[in-house]
Amino acid sequence: MADEKKNIRIKVDQTISAAFVRIGKFTKIQRLLICLVTFALMGGGYYYFFLAPKQETLNAASAELKTREATLQKFKIKARSLAKYEKEMAEAQENFNIAMKALPDKKELPSLLTGVSTAGQRAGLTFSLFQPDPVVNKEFYKEIPLAMVVSGRYQQMADFFYRVARMNRIVNIQNVEISTDPKTPGFITMKCAAVTYMFSDEPPDKDKNGKKGKKKRKK
Repeated sequence: MADEKKNIRIKVDQTISAAFVRIGKFTKIQRLLICLVTFALMGGGYYYFFLAPKQETLNAASAELKTREATLQKFKIKARSLAKYEKEMAEAQENFNIAMKALPDKKELPSLLTGVSTAGQRAGLTFSLFQPDPVVNKEFYKEIPLAMVVSGRYQQMADFFYRVARMNRIVNIQNVEISTDPKTPGFITMKCAAVTYMFSDEPPDKDKNGKKGKKKRKK
């Protein structure tokens, strides 16, 4: 067994020695070509078995990274839009709260009407009509008009408008009609409607024809 291994080793050494002897007989160009071919084969094998699989993995990872970056960018845009929307909602809620504070509730209506009357009296006006008109139902609020006919001087009228404008609740003077009487120079008579508003959390009812109206009670 030992002799057989020894013989094999001797043959291998002889083969290698013969190969080197043959290579030694080659010209420099031939030896250079052999080196180049050897390095090319080694490089090709290294690329095919090691670099190519890693390059594919790297390309897949790069594509996945680009996809995730695009998704992240979309989320960032949505986040900015959401922040803008939340800001607008907060501003709208703040404006709504301010408007709600300026609108009277049902309990405040009597005192509000009294306030309008007091403003006219303190301005020195004379009321010949002070009568609430029917409530007008809108989509989310109600208009509460107050029909008035007052008489006084121009300065007193201006004072009345000033006092109404300074009230804590919204009151608009609408449908103004002014007339004068030659028998009382300097005095004017104003027919108008003082309109205030009240928030309604119930939408107005509609009848069968689609018009706003009250619900009919069942007998």
